Amino acid sequence: MTVSANTIPSRRAAPALQVQLATHPEQVLASQRLRYNIFALEQGAQLVSAAEGLDRDEYDAYCEHIIVSVVETGEVVGSTRVLTHHAAQQAGGFYSQTEFDLEQLLPQLSTHSIEIGRTCIHPQFRNGLGISLLWSGLAQFMTQHKVEYLFGCASISMADSGAQALAIMNEARQAHLAPDHLRVTPHKPLPAGLASSQVQMPPLLKAYLKLGAWVAG
Repeated sequence: MTVSANTIPSRRAAPALQVQLATHPEQVLASQRLRYNIFALEQGAQLVSAAEGLDRDEYDAYCEHIIVSVVETGEVVGSTRVLTHHAAQQAGGFYSQTEFDLEQLLPQLSTHSIEIGRTCIHPQFRNGLGISLLWSGLAQFMTQHKVEYLFGCASISMADSGAQALAIMNEARQAHLAPDHLRVTPHKPLPAGLASSQVQMPPLLKAYLKLGAWVAG
C-alpha cells in the first residue's frame, strides 16, 4: 500500500510525501520516535519508554503501522497504528480497554473492526496534506480489509488541569455524542472543575469529528 502526493507549489516548495504500511523495523522505530517528540516533548505526556526517546508499548508488536514519509529522504512525518480484531485477540485486548470500560461497546462491533491509535503528524506538515494523506492510507487499509467499524482514543492535553478537556467534552455531548448502546466509561474520569470558555479542538480530534465520528465517552 503506497500513495503519493505531489509537491505543493509555494514560495518554498514543500517536499513530496507518500503513505504506506511500515515494512521494516527501522520505519516503526522512526514512528515511535515521532510519537515521542509529539506526545512527550510537545504535549507533556508521561511515557514509560521516555528514557529511550521513544513512545512504544506492548501493543506495537501486534499492530500494522501506517506511516507518512518524505519521498526524497524517507523521514517519517506522520503515523498511526492499526490493531485488527484478530490481532487484538492475540494481544490480549485492545489498547482502549486500558483507558475505558468497553464492555457495552465491544459486543456491538463485528470481527471486521479495527482500533487506531497514536496518530500524529509532524508540526511542519499539519497544513492538511499530511493528515489527508494519512487518512487516504487508512481508507485504503479499511477497504482492503473490509473494515466496518473503526474506534480508538484521542489525546487532549491536561496541562490546564482539564479545563479545555471539559470544554471539548461539553461540546461533544451537544453535537457528537454516540448513541446510548455505543457509550463507554473511562477508568479515570475527568477531574471536576470549570470548563474553559473557549473550545480549542485538537486538530486530529477535529478531523475525526469532521469525518462523522462519534464521541463514545
